[in-house]
Amino acid sequence: MSAGRSINTLSQSWGTPHKYVKAVKEVFGGKIDLDPCSNEYSVVNAEVEYMLPYHNGLEESWNFKTIFVNPPYGIDKERNTTIKNWLSKCAYAHEKFDAEVLALVPIAANTAHWKRFVFTKATSICFLYDTRLKFLENGIDKGKGAPMACSMIYWGSYYEKFYDVFIEYGAVVDIRNLIGESIGADRKNLKIFA
Repeated sequence: MSAGRSINTLSQSWGTPHKYVKAVKEVFGGKIDLDPCSNEYSVVNAEVEYMLPYHNGLEESWNFKTIFVNPPYGIDKERNTTIKNWLSKCAYAHEKFDAEVLALVPIAANTAHWKRFVFTKATSICFLYDTRLKFLENGIDKGKGAPMACSMIYWGSYYEKFYDVFIEYGAVVDIRNLIGESIGADRKNLKIFA
């Protein structure tokens, strides 16, 4: 939720807007069990929050029922990770632990990580209507928009609930029956955190 967003601001703590936190909690029945990329200004208020430098969310367990992920959008040079590592962990948590996972991420449908961890693993995608999603900066709504279009990706078993909640926020696409070839991982360049 923080690293890699210094292109637009000096802030390192960009947070999920209140309306999306509310929607995620509605999908999850009122609470979020895990926020693996939290920060001190987060309004997510998950039961468990992993926060750098104390806990690296990619290396900690994701064995939780409900998980919300607003990952770093850029490159974390210190840990040699990118958003593809977070998407990999989202798909893994759903497959391994039957976790319900929602992730707020930029739309990058042309990338190998979307083809590998979203199109062949996720249940649904909401392409958000916000053309420049306004993140909270250090916990405050400063009104700055993201430079890219964003989506909410869902790995889970309750498509209808996701649809009912997120149709207000964007175009919801059911991808459960998407047929496609899973793109093989470039193991040298992609750390799989399982």
